[in-house]
Amino acid sequence: MIKTSIAGAILALLPAAAFAQATLTAETTSPGSTPHYIDTTLAAVLDADGVATMQITEGATLTNSVQAVAEGQLDMAPAPLILPFLLSRGVGPYSGVGAEKGAELAGNIRALFFSAPSAQLFGHYNSGAIQGIEDIEGKRIYNGPPRGAALTTGRAAIQLLSGLKDGEGYEGVQTPWPDTVSTITGGAVDGWTLPEGLPSGRQIAIAAAGGTTIYDMPSELLNSELGQQIVNAPGNAPYSIPIEEYRAAYTGNDITIVTDDDTFDTFALAFAQIVPATMDEDLAYQITKSYLAGQERFETGSPRGPYLFLSFGDIDGTSQGVCGAVTMKLHPGAVRAYEEAGHSIADCVKP
Repeated sequence: MIKTSIAGAILALLPAAAFAQATLTAETTSPGSTPHYIDTTLAAVLDADGVATMQITEGATLTNSVQAVAEGQLDMAPAPLILPFLLSRGVGPYSGVGAEKGAELAGNIRALFFSAPSAQLFGHYNSGAIQGIEDIEGKRIYNGPPRGAALTTGRAAIQLLSGLKDGEGYEGVQTPWPDTVSTITGGAVDGWTLPEGLPSGRQIAIAAAGGTTIYDMPSELLNSELGQQIVNAPGNAPYSIPIEEYRAAYTGNDITIVTDDDTFDTFALAFAQIVPATMDEDLAYQITKSYLAGQERFETGSPRGPYLFLSFGDIDGTSQGVCGAVTMKLHPGAVRAYEEAGHSIADCVKP
């Protein structure tokens, strides 16, 4: 009896959060991708802080994940911003949803934080049929999963590089994310275009089967009318890293990096970490608070850490790509966490 009383007294003194840890369902991309690293790191941070346990399903098609969050069937997912934009209009992969229902569903989504971790590139094997971007015509090009944001940007990248459209001048090949590397290394395609973090585990795995060459978007093309339309399209953002820094990220791998100047220039996919608008405000606050406090872990836990472009500071909306064609509101709990940490939040991002 005495032991029970002592145990109860000790429990009463411990933080309540330690005994109220939430369980969150989440979906993310395949291992080796940047969203996967962000989600698994977030899961570790939340678990260490006693905030939540994340049950993560890997290899998801984010088109489906975004809709699942909007419908309240999923607690969290990384969302390329183009997807909530398309959902809000009921077009593209959400054409079956319709405009009215799509707008309603998109209104159910809130963000906890933002990132721009994946930049578009083009690659091929050095021993293959393609020896440069001028060889794309008539070839088989892997350009993403069967549907979604990556397929949209993949098709845009090839059109910018070659002037060709999928099915008109080249054959686009799509498979689910988990099959990407095996599709490429198995010889089913002549080249590929993918949104990748730096360094990309996927590109390293592809190069393990033979030397590869990776290209950015040449400046002349990127600065063209079409190039600027793509860079400024909903869900995209400009991306530029000094070429020596980009090459250094792949040191020790048989990967050649080709650019037309001293920077690797392309366009990035802008992301939001999304949750249902109905998520408990205090839970959203605790998650975001732990995320902000875990900055060092995110930035040092992987070689790609410095290139995640995560929102650990002020949010002006424009830099995150969420106050123009794309609108994405922060969850009230996230706003509280950011402001408590001393960061300013643009009015256009506040709910």
